Amino acid sequence: MSYRQADLSKIKTYSISKRKSKVEISGLGKALPANGNLKKVTRLWFDSLPRILKAQDLNLLIDGIVSARRKKKGIIFMLGAHTIKCGLSPVLIDLMQRGYVTHLATNGAGAIHDLELAYWGKTSEEVSDGLKTGKFGMAKETAQKFNSVSLSAERNRIGLGEALGRKLKAERAKYAGLSLLATALELKIPASVHVALGTDIVHQHPNFDAASTAQASFRDFKILCHSVQSLANGGVVLNIGSAVLLPEVFLKALSVARNIYGRVGNFTTANFDMIMQYRPLVNVVQRPTAESGRGFNFVGHHEIMIPLLAAGIKARGN
Repeated sequence: MSYRQADLSKIKTYSISKRKSKVEISGLGKALPANGNLKKVTRLWFDSLPRILKAQDLNLLIDGIVSARRKKKGIIFMLGAHTIKCGLSPVLIDLMQRGYVTHLATNGAGAIHDLELAYWGKTSEEVSDGLKTGKFGMAKETAQKFNSVSLSAERNRIGLGEALGRKLKAERAKYAGLSLLATALELKIPASVHVALGTDIVHQHPNFDAASTAQASFRDFKILCHSVQSLANGGVVLNIGSAVLLPEVFLKALSVARNIYGRVGNFTTANFDMIMQYRPLVNVVQRPTAESGRGFNFVGHHEIMIPLLAAGIKARGN
């Protein structure tokens, strides 16, 4: 029996220049300077926190990240798309430039927000308004740029994250300096994009090539599997704002790393989200550290918690 399918060639698009976006570069966060006096005051503030409950956990996590950098262990940041929508790219880029990120992982939506910020200085449409008329996700330029990258990745046999970084740099995207993926390429930090088909706005367009996207994202999965081995004996992995996809990907990558490279244990994990979520708690915080290491869970708004974390890292580190 043959089932009927929607004909995506009939999709009606519009220019991103006409789309109202909720996030623009003027509203992004800023990296806190790490000069002498400010660094000293920030360190004193963190030292003043009670050595109890989450304040203790936050200080222990900061110590673990600083120690991982000094020992040249892996520090993996896994980012949900909301992290980028919250204006945290400059804060995270600052940590990347200071050596506190050895692998950057995100989902398809995170990569799309990163791309839109880099090209047009804005991202995040009003979903409710667009959904009423079928215009949600129909900005043509976003799909043109993003979906062409999948084909490029397949031609060059590289991952989706690297291919996106290459495109942003090659085309000299106006705001590439605010792109996590372009920065990762520049700093030679592995960046992986983990896509679930049908979850991203670019999948709605007729120029979407599912096979090429899947192959490129699968290469990124294997790149992440290799990076996970660097967590052994002192590394840190953080999941920030991904409720399902990245915790599931990480659990499989950890199993692959242990299968191929041997024991990968005694590392630190942390989850940051606005509410308690089952999969991050189990797949990031609890299961990976069950035999060795430690896991932390923090509940709070990303736009407050992540700059706070970054300030603590810079106060204690270099």
